[in-house]
Amino acid sequence: MSEPSPRTGAASATAWGFLAPGLALISLSVLIPAAMALVMSFTQSGLDVSEPLRFVGLANIRRLLSDPMFFKVLGTTLLYLVGVVPPVVLGSLALAVLVNRQLPGIHWFRAAFYTPVLVSIVVAAIAFRWLYAETGLINGWLSALFPGGFQPIGFLTNPLLALPSVMVVTLWKGLGYYMVIFLAGLQGISADLYEAAELDGSEGWRKHLDITLPLLRPYVTLVAVISAIAATKVFEEVYLMTQGGPADATKTLVYYVYDQAFAELEISYACTVGLALFVIVLLLSLVRFAFAGDKGFS
Repeated sequence: MSEPSPRTGAASATAWGFLAPGLALISLSVLIPAAMALVMSFTQSGLDVSEPLRFVGLANIRRLLSDPMFFKVLGTTLLYLVGVVPPVVLGSLALAVLVNRQLPGIHWFRAAFYTPVLVSIVVAAIAFRWLYAETGLINGWLSALFPGGFQPIGFLTNPLLALPSVMVVTLWKGLGYYMVIFLAGLQGISADLYEAAELDGSEGWRKHLDITLPLLRPYVTLVAVISAIAATKVFEEVYLMTQGGPADATKTLVYYVYDQAFAELEISYACTVGLALFVIVLLLSLVRFAFAGDKGFS
């Protein structure tokens, strides 16, 4: 077996030298805190870091499994996922098909659809909170359309409307981002395939069912999993718009972690809830690899 040449060893050392700052940053900001959170999930601790950790075994996990609020926020998170992912996939795919045309000024339309991605989530949440207010723009328009005894709609104060109202912000922010992913896939499909499909009688939207969707299956899987993970970890919209209310109708898993850690000062239990969230995100990631197969993105 031949030994590596000095030149290969030097190149490897150079590569690791370039990677070292990034690896150190990831270790300090992600890996080490994640390991500490995992350890704290099996301990009882508060905010006082000078106190030694008291090992309690599976007590936090047993508490988690008997916590009705955890299952409520888990259901809310899954509902958020179901309410966001299908519209994101279908809407962004439809936008990509719409702008995948050689028309004058089509670049301006692509930029317009992508603009919400560039808007800060803080700005977007505050703007939508103003739009949803009882004295906001939406209720103002509705009162102008129905002047006779119109009652303002409490988009963020009605438990039935609060969660869908927050979902709209996520959809508005995400459609342009996922549109670009689908657009990259569409531009990789040869026009000859569509011409051949037209000769076989596949026209209009039918050719997208016959050609576009089968060839974009890896992209659909990618967008579905990425958007599902993002929806599972939603926090900013909830924190800025509803604070988990009304009546805990918009409290998600990540917000529950925040609430337990910084409002209830239950650091160990918050780490346990975070561990459950990690398992859910891990399962979603495994779904992506299982369904993408060798046709996915490697």
